[in-house]
Amino acid sequence: MNEKNHMNMEVITMAFDGFVISNIVSELNHQIIGGRIYKIYQPEVDEITLVIKKDRKTMRLHLSASASLPLVYLSQESKTNPMQAPNFCMLLRKHISNGRILSIRQPNFERIIEFTIEHLNELGDLCQKRLIVEIMGKHSNLIFVDSENMILDSIKHISANISSVREVLPGRTYTFPPSKGKHPLSELCVEDFSEKIIKKPSNLCKALYTSITGMSPLIANELCYRAGLDGNASTDSLTEESAAGLYGQLIKLKEEIEDQHYTPNILYSGEEPKEFSCIPLTSFPDYTVKTYDSIFEVLTGYYSEKEKYTRMKQKTSDLRKIVQTALERTSKKYDLQIKQLKDTQKREKYKVYGELIQAYGYNLEPEAKSLTCMNYYTNEEITIPLDPSKTPLENSKKYFARYNKLKRTYEALSELTVETKADLDHLDSIATSLALSDQEKDLASIKQELSDYGYIKSHGKKGSRRPAKSKPLHFLSSDGFHIYVGKNNYQNDELTFKFANGGDWWFHAKNMPGSHVIVRKEQADTLPDATFEEAGRLAAYYSKGRQDPKVEIDYIQRKELKKPPKAKPGFVIYHTNYSMMCTPNIDGIEELS
Repeated sequence: MNEKNHMNMEVITMAFDGFVISNIVSELNHQIIGGRIYKIYQPEVDEITLVIKKDRKTMRLHLSASASLPLVYLSQESKTNPMQAPNFCMLLRKHISNGRILSIRQPNFERIIEFTIEHLNELGDLCQKRLIVEIMGKHSNLIFVDSENMILDSIKHISANISSVREVLPGRTYTFPPSKGKHPLSELCVEDFSEKIIKKPSNLCKALYTSITGMSPLIANELCYRAGLDGNASTDSLTEESAAGLYGQLIKLKEEIEDQHYTPNILYSGEEPKEFSCIPLTSFPDYTVKTYDSIFEVLTGYYSEKEKYTRMKQKTSDLRKIVQTALERTSKKYDLQIKQLKDTQKREKYKVYGELIQAYGYNLEPEAKSLTCMNYYTNEEITIPLDPSKTPLENSKKYFARYNKLKRTYEALSELTVETKADLDHLDSIATSLALSDQEKDLASIKQELSDYGYIKSHGKKGSRRPAKSKPLHFLSSDGFHIYVGKNNYQNDELTFKFANGGDWWFHAKNMPGSHVIVRKEQADTLPDATFEEAGRLAAYYSKGRQDPKVEIDYIQRKELKKPPKAKPGFVIYHTNYSMMCTPNIDGIEELS
């Protein structure tokens, strides 16, 4: 498979495409057809909530036309509503309160959902109206239409001044947004594909998503990948055989959607949700895929996790910059010290030069530029450069002076490099703690640590109260043993040296920053193999190696650990240990609150 087809995730636009819409429509048809609209709210200026009752169940259908985040989803969640209902909400209440949902459809795979609602008018006659949701980024809208296709109102009014293409105003006839010459997948034939799509002067991926209704760059890239093609390759490069393969993948996708064979899923890079879809995404093997039973679980999960991740990223942004800057500075300092230390390796040579000049320099000619003699340390002949303006004694003293200087430098640097390496490891561990933080309260300890070690200025008064400590993570192994995971260096120290008993087991990722993991042995003689494996997986997951396929884990009883005097928080030493390879995956391990 062509490597180039692994498109950068950041480049691919949001996957709220026509196929996801079709999955939404499919699920809504199963869940709310025949249901009655019990209540109608407008919690936001561009959002409507329909409370629907069916078979003694109450569901909330949220319809958002937000420019930044248009959404359609079912949930049990209620939202805060304004005291005074806006006009659009009042109009919907007037017409479709207690109305029955007759049908829900998606025209031609467009990012449009039409709700047909039956209700009684003022005269008691049965009428039908449509509530149309257009999910189109900043052009998203909710439009209310009568049986004659006339717009009664919309949540956003679009006049001719705003759009020359289509007015959306009360009294106007409703028309679909322009298709821009796109072909509905349901009507796509091989002639259209051959003549109008793959002959476009662009790359394959773009040719697909700009030609087929409801298709996103994500799905276009996936189809190219399945066909064994590079989505970035020009359409000109297609052979007859590869074109047939790509068309075959399109038809296969069409059949899957028509048969309602959906696989709602979220694509993760580590903990960060990157994308979602309703079809399996095979084109990103380096990402983790999590599947769900419902597309609504995907939508609510994706956006809440995305928001959480983005919020934590923003919260940690300043701290990450501070740590990164300190890491770069300390790394440069360490590299320089190592180079200088390497330069001191020639010190012994100068000592030997001084000794040999003292031993053999008595018979040198005046103003000699070198001394050739036997090196009694190696029994080999050696030539020593001399300063002709100096006497042999002075040359000897010069070399001894160089030796002594380099010796002093070596001794000083030997201590300094150890200190600088400790600082480097300490900062690396703080960076890892930041990367693994998923709650705002975890940041207080990290801030405190950065302040204590002079990386940030402390704004509190001396002796002022320290921030409340967050608790370690708490898990229960499949065998019933309690496992604790530290989330930062201070917590690691406390967990290992204050909380754990001598017989408890300690786990940690080998030669990399990570959490201390403690398994309480309690009264057991030993731990079962499954508990060892689960504790190892936790240590791998909560380490710098979280993205690696396997991580080597050291484990040892707590009584074998020592903390050197003046060592940085989280730092321990041990001389004997066991090791095992673990997958950084904690699925199936029960977390306790």
